[in-house]
Amino acid sequence: MTTSEPASTSVPVAVITGAARGIGAAIADAVAAQGFAIAVCDVDAEAAVAAAAGIAAAHGVPSIGIGVDIASSSSVAAAVAEIEATLGPISALVNNAGIDVIKPFVDSTEEEWDRIIAVNLRGTIGVCRAVLDGMIERKHGRIVSIGSDAGRVGSSGEAVYSATKGGVIAFSKTLAREVARHGITVNCVCPGPTETALLGQVAEYSQKLYDGLSRAIPLGRTAQPTDIAPAVAFLVSEGASYITGQTLSVSGGLTMV
Repeated sequence: MTTSEPASTSVPVAVITGAARGIGAAIADAVAAQGFAIAVCDVDAEAAVAAAAGIAAAHGVPSIGIGVDIASSSSVAAAVAEIEATLGPISALVNNAGIDVIKPFVDSTEEEWDRIIAVNLRGTIGVCRAVLDGMIERKHGRIVSIGSDAGRVGSSGEAVYSATKGGVIAFSKTLAREVARHGITVNCVCPGPTETALLGQVAEYSQKLYDGLSRAIPLGRTAQPTDIAPAVAFLVSEGASYITGQTLSVSGGLTMV
């Protein structure tokens, strides 16, 4: 764990899961630029600490890096308690952590199904539950979950992953309805193909599929993590206070749904 100077009570606190690298790191940077104190949560504790230190140095905001396995309720509860004790009440949550194993469904194993579901779907649900009591008490909160266009239209080699992301989208819509009266918004951002380790798995699974992605995207290229982050940063901002229950694809036009 690492922290910068203790947070002022007036500084909003954002928790980003899976934020040590990739899309999560870009989101943490963009949200920090809006003046949020940042909790970088990641299963890789060492990388989380390093990422938090970088955010504090770049933006001058309080930050904490902490190792969390979002598939474990006890790990999540301990992390939330430590974040609030160090930085203050949680104003925003970005559920970014996720995993996948790309292969045909008939070649996948029950162990792979269980882990993908535990992290992507149950983990997202569990982290939401861990922060909601405080948000409800304070009558304010922003929750953004990273879905996937795979959860909207399907994706070859990602059957269980697609199912979990579809579940995240449906869960977010229902949660948005339930907590709106408490001043809490809940939205999803669905990245298209983005240059991360996960997209590297696509190339390993099928180079032909990977090569065809850019040709299929109207804007002519796959995304960088920094293409996804601004949409999330907007949805946690006060400017998005009247937006809830929505699913936004950031895909260069690959999917228009």
